[in-house]
Amino acid sequence: MDSKDGLARRNRRVVLAAFGTVAGMVGLSFAAVPLYAVFCRVTGYNGTVQTGGPAAPGAVEREVTVRFAANTHPSLPWRFEAAQNALPIHLGQQGLAFYRAANEANVPVEGVATYNVTPEVVGKYFHKTACFCFDAQTLQPGQSVEMPVSFWVDPAMARDPSTRDIHTITLNYTFFRTLADAERAGVLASAGPHVGRMGTQPTATR
Repeated sequence: MDSKDGLARRNRRVVLAAFGTVAGMVGLSFAAVPLYAVFCRVTGYNGTVQTGGPAAPGAVEREVTVRFAANTHPSLPWRFEAAQNALPIHLGQQGLAFYRAANEANVPVEGVATYNVTPEVVGKYFHKTACFCFDAQTLQPGQSVEMPVSFWVDPAMARDPSTRDIHTITLNYTFFRTLADAERAGVLASAGPHVGRMGTQPTATR
Protein backbone atom coordinates (compact mmCIF):
# COMPACT_ATOMS: atom_id res chain seq x y z
CA MET A 1 0.00 0.00 0.00
CA ASP A 2 2.83 2.34 0.94
CA SER A 3 4.61 1.62 -2.33
CA LYS A 4 1.41 2.44 -4.28
CA ASP A 5 1.03 5.74 -2.40
CA GLY A 6 4.66 6.60 -3.07
CA LEU A 7 4.28 5.83 -6.75
CA ALA A 8 1.14 7.96 -6.95
CA ARG A 9 2.95 10.87 -5.32
CA ARG A 10 5.86 10.55 -7.75
CA ASN A 11 3.47 10.46 -10.69
CA ARG A 12 1.72 13.60 -9.47
CA ARG A 13 5.09 15.35 -9.16
CA VAL A 14 6.04 14.35 -12.69
CA VAL A 15 2.71 15.62 -14.07
CA LEU A 16 2.97 18.92 -12.20
CA ALA A 17 6.56 19.36 -13.35
CA ALA A 18 5.55 18.73 -16.95
CA PHE A 19 2.69 21.27 -16.74
CA GLY A 20 5.02 23.77 -15.15
CA THR A 21 7.60 23.31 -17.88
CA VAL A 22 5.03 23.79 -20.65
CA ALA A 23 3.56 26.83 -18.90
CA GLY A 24 6.99 28.31 -18.42
CA MET A 25 7.89 27.83 -22.07
CA VAL A 26 4.65 29.47 -23.25
CA GLY A 27 5.08 32.37 -20.86
CA LEU A 28 8.67 32.88 -21.91
CA SER A 29 7.61 33.09 -25.54
CA PHE A 30 5.75 36.28 -24.58
CA ALA A 31 8.18 37.63 -21.99
CA ALA A 32 11.15 37.06 -24.30
CA VAL A 33 10.00 39.81 -26.68
CA PRO A 34 11.19 42.80 -24.59
CA LEU A 35 14.30 40.93 -23.42
CA TYR A 36 15.18 40.09 -27.02
CA ALA A 37 14.60 43.70 -28.02
CA VAL A 38 17.02 45.04 -25.39
CA PHE A 39 19.63 42.40 -26.16
CA CYS A 40 19.55 43.04 -29.90
CA ARG A 41 19.70 46.81 -29.56
CA VAL A 42 22.77 46.53 -27.31
CA THR A 43 24.66 43.89 -29.30
CA GLY A 44 23.41 44.35 -32.87
CA TYR A 45 22.62 40.62 -32.90
CA ASN A 46 20.50 38.98 -35.62
CA GLY A 47 20.53 41.86 -38.06
CA THR A 48 19.22 44.44 -35.61
CA VAL A 49 19.29 47.86 -37.26
CA GLN A 50 20.33 51.21 -35.85
CA THR A 51 17.53 53.41 -34.46
CA GLY A 52 17.44 57.14 -33.99
CA GLY A 53 20.76 58.88 -34.60
CA PRO A 54 21.54 61.33 -37.39
CA ALA A 55 19.33 62.20 -40.32
CA ALA A 56 19.96 60.75 -43.77
CA PRO A 57 23.13 62.31 -45.21
CA GLY A 58 21.81 62.60 -48.76
CA ALA A 59 21.58 60.27 -51.73
CA VAL A 60 24.59 58.83 -53.55
CA GLU A 61 24.53 57.05 -56.91
CA ARG A 62 24.50 53.48 -55.57
CA GLU A 63 21.03 51.93 -55.15
CA VAL A 64 19.71 49.00 -53.14
CA THR A 65 16.30 47.38 -53.05
CA VAL A 66 14.62 47.13 -49.66
CA ARG A 67 12.03 44.37 -49.36
CA PHE A 68 9.40 44.33 -46.60
CA ALA A 69 8.22 41.20 -44.79
CA ALA A 70 5.53 40.78 -42.11
CA ASN A 71 4.88 37.91 -39.68
CA THR A 72 2.30 37.40 -36.94
CA HIS A 73 2.63 35.16 -33.89
CA PRO A 74 -0.22 32.56 -33.74
CA SER A 75 -1.49 33.99 -30.44
CA LEU A 76 -2.22 37.38 -32.03
CA PRO A 77 -5.56 37.56 -33.92
CA TRP A 78 -4.38 40.30 -36.27
CA ARG A 79 -3.87 40.55 -40.00
CA PHE A 80 -0.47 42.17 -40.46
CA GLU A 81 1.16 42.90 -43.81
CA ALA A 82 3.50 45.24 -45.64
CA ALA A 83 1.76 47.87 -47.76
CA GLN A 84 4.48 47.53 -50.43
CA ASN A 85 6.60 44.54 -51.43
CA ALA A 86 9.82 46.38 -52.21
CA LEU A 87 11.29 49.85 -52.63
CA PRO A 88 14.41 50.81 -54.62
CA ILE A 89 16.35 53.50 -52.78
CA HIS A 90 19.69 55.26 -53.09
CA LEU A 91 22.17 54.84 -50.27
CA GLY A 92 21.97 57.89 -48.01
CA GLN A 93 18.42 58.71 -49.17
CA GLN A 94 15.55 58.98 -46.67
CA GLY A 95 12.95 56.28 -47.33
CA LEU A 96 9.37 55.85 -46.14
CA ALA A 97 7.36 52.62 -46.09
CA PHE A 98 4.12 51.46 -44.48
CA TYR A 99 2.80 48.35 -42.77
CA ARG A 100 -0.89 47.59 -42.14
CA ALA A 101 -2.45 45.86 -39.15
CA ALA A 102 -6.09 44.92 -38.52
CA ASN A 103 -7.63 43.35 -35.42
CA GLU A 104 -9.82 40.43 -36.50
CA ALA A 105 -11.00 39.64 -32.95
CA ASN A 106 -14.21 40.92 -31.34
CA VAL A 107 -12.29 42.36 -28.38
CA PRO A 108 -9.44 44.90 -28.09
CA VAL A 109 -6.04 43.24 -28.52
CA GLU A 110 -2.59 44.61 -27.69
CA GLY A 111 0.46 43.66 -29.74
CA VAL A 112 4.14 44.53 -29.89
CA ALA A 113 6.58 44.15 -32.79
CA THR A 114 10.21 43.13 -33.12
CA TYR A 115 12.27 43.52 -36.28
CA ASN A 116 15.49 42.64 -38.02
CA VAL A 117 17.12 42.87 -41.43
CA THR A 118 18.72 40.28 -43.66
CA PRO A 119 21.44 39.74 -44.62
CA GLU A 120 22.34 40.26 -40.96
CA VAL A 121 25.69 41.86 -41.77
CA VAL A 122 23.82 44.89 -43.17
CA GLY A 123 22.18 45.66 -39.81
CA LYS A 124 24.77 48.24 -38.73
CA TYR A 125 24.20 50.23 -41.94
CA PHE A 126 20.40 50.24 -41.85
CA HIS A 127 19.07 53.21 -39.86
CA LYS A 128 15.42 53.57 -38.78
CA THR A 129 14.58 57.14 -37.82
CA ALA A 130 10.96 56.37 -36.89
CA CYS A 131 8.98 53.17 -36.53
CA PHE A 132 6.37 51.30 -34.48
CA CYS A 133 8.70 48.60 -33.10
CA PHE A 134 8.81 47.73 -29.38
CA ASP A 135 5.88 50.05 -28.54
CA ALA A 136 2.65 48.30 -27.52
CA GLN A 137 -0.18 48.89 -29.99
CA THR A 138 -3.83 48.36 -28.99
CA LEU A 139 -6.37 47.83 -31.75
CA GLN A 140 -10.11 47.85 -31.14
CA PRO A 141 -12.35 45.13 -32.67
CA GLY A 142 -12.23 45.47 -36.45
CA GLN A 143 -9.86 48.45 -36.30
CA SER A 144 -7.15 48.74 -38.95
CA VAL A 145 -4.17 51.09 -38.98
CA GLU A 146 -1.25 52.03 -41.19
CA MET A 147 2.12 52.22 -39.46
CA PRO A 148 4.97 54.15 -41.10
CA VAL A 149 8.65 53.23 -41.08
CA SER A 150 11.22 55.92 -41.91
CA PHE A 151 14.73 54.70 -42.73
CA TRP A 152 17.96 55.19 -44.66
CA VAL A 153 20.92 52.99 -45.61
CA ASP A 154 24.41 54.25 -44.85
CA PRO A 155 26.57 54.85 -47.96
CA ALA A 156 29.45 53.27 -46.00
CA MET A 157 27.82 49.93 -46.87
CA ALA A 158 29.23 50.27 -50.41
CA ARG A 159 32.79 50.59 -49.07
CA ASP A 160 32.67 47.60 -46.71
CA PRO A 161 34.03 44.42 -48.37
CA SER A 162 31.49 42.33 -46.44
CA THR A 163 28.48 44.32 -47.72
CA ARG A 164 29.45 46.10 -50.95
CA ASP A 165 28.12 43.30 -53.17
CA ILE A 166 24.71 43.20 -51.45
CA HIS A 167 21.94 44.74 -53.56
CA THR A 168 18.80 43.57 -51.71
CA ILE A 169 17.93 44.06 -48.03
CA THR A 170 14.86 42.60 -46.33
CA LEU A 171 13.29 44.43 -43.40
CA ASN A 172 11.24 41.97 -41.39
CA TYR A 173 8.71 42.71 -38.64
CA THR A 174 7.03 40.15 -36.38
CA PHE A 175 4.05 41.12 -34.22
CA PHE A 176 3.43 39.30 -30.91
CA ARG A 177 0.60 39.55 -28.42
CA THR A 178 1.84 41.28 -25.27
CA LEU A 179 2.15 39.17 -22.14
CA ALA A 180 -0.28 41.39 -20.20
CA ASP A 181 -2.92 41.14 -22.93
CA ALA A 182 -2.46 37.37 -23.26
CA GLU A 183 -3.01 36.98 -19.52
CA ARG A 184 -6.15 39.11 -19.64
CA ALA A 185 -7.50 37.07 -22.54
CA GLY A 186 -6.70 33.75 -20.86
CA VAL A 187 -4.32 32.72 -23.64
CA LEU A 188 -1.73 31.57 -21.10
CA ALA A 189 -4.14 30.02 -18.64
CA SER A 190 -4.75 26.95 -20.79
CA ALA A 191 -1.06 26.09 -20.77
CA GLY A 192 -1.10 25.01 -17.13
CA PRO A 193 -0.68 26.39 -13.59
CA HIS A 194 1.57 29.24 -12.49
CA VAL A 195 1.83 31.00 -15.86
CA GLY A 196 -0.25 33.93 -14.68
CA ARG A 197 2.27 34.59 -11.90
CA MET A 198 5.04 35.58 -14.30
CA GLY A 199 4.14 39.26 -14.11
CA THR A 200 3.44 41.83 -16.76
CA GLN A 201 5.59 42.49 -19.75
CA PRO A 202 7.90 45.48 -19.35
CA THR A 203 7.80 48.11 -22.04
CA ALA A 204 10.96 48.38 -24.11
CA THR A 205 12.09 51.78 -25.26
CA ARG A 206 14.07 52.87 -28.25
